[in-house]
Amino acid sequence: MNIGILALQGDVEAHADTLARLGVTPRFVRRAEALETVAALVIPGGESTTMSRLIERQDLLAPLQAFAAERPVFGTCAGLVLMARDPGDPRVTSLGLLDIEVSRNAYGRQIHSFTTTLEGRATGPVKAVFIRAPRIEAVGPEVEVLLTHAGHPVLVAQGPHLGCAFHPELNTDPRLHAWWLKRAGLLDPRESAA
Repeated sequence: MNIGILALQGDVEAHADTLARLGVTPRFVRRAEALETVAALVIPGGESTTMSRLIERQDLLAPLQAFAAERPVFGTCAGLVLMARDPGDPRVTSLGLLDIEVSRNAYGRQIHSFTTTLEGRATGPVKAVFIRAPRIEAVGPEVEVLLTHAGHPVLVAQGPHLGCAFHPELNTDPRLHAWWLKRAGLLDPRESAA
C-alpha cells in the first residue's frame, strides 16, 4: 500500500521512515497526478505560509481538497494549520478539512521547543515533540479531541482525518500513524505498531 507525503517543504523524511516501519510504502507527492497513486496523505510540519504558497504555485489546492473528500489525511504541525477551517493567518490558504481554529506558532519560537508525554484514552501514552507548534483555539461539534496539553486540544480527528499540533514522527513510536491508518481502514487493526 502506498501512503503519500506532501513533499513541497518540511519534515518529509521522518514521516517516510515512520510509515516504512509500519510496512507501507511512502510516496513523495509534489504534483497532482501523484495523488492518484496513494491511499492516504500525510501533510508534514514545516512552514505553513511557505507550504501554502507552494500548494498554490503547483495548482494543488483543488486536487488536495478532492483527494481529501474521499481519502484520509494526517496533518502534523504546519499540516494541521493547512487543514484547519480557520488557520489564523490570511497568508495561509485553508484546505478546510478540520472544523478547528488555530493560532500559528502559539507555543513559542524554536528555542521554546519541548517534549512531553501525553495520555489519551484512544492513544495511550504519547511522546509529543512541540516545535513552533500551533495551538488549537476552538473545535467544531464534529471534531473528536484525542489529546490535550495545558487545556488545549493537540490531537484531533474528524471523519478519516487526523490533525496533530506536535511532531509524532520525531520519535521512534509509529503508533499515531498506525492509529490513523487503522481508523481509516487501511491497516489491519490487529497489527501492532512496529
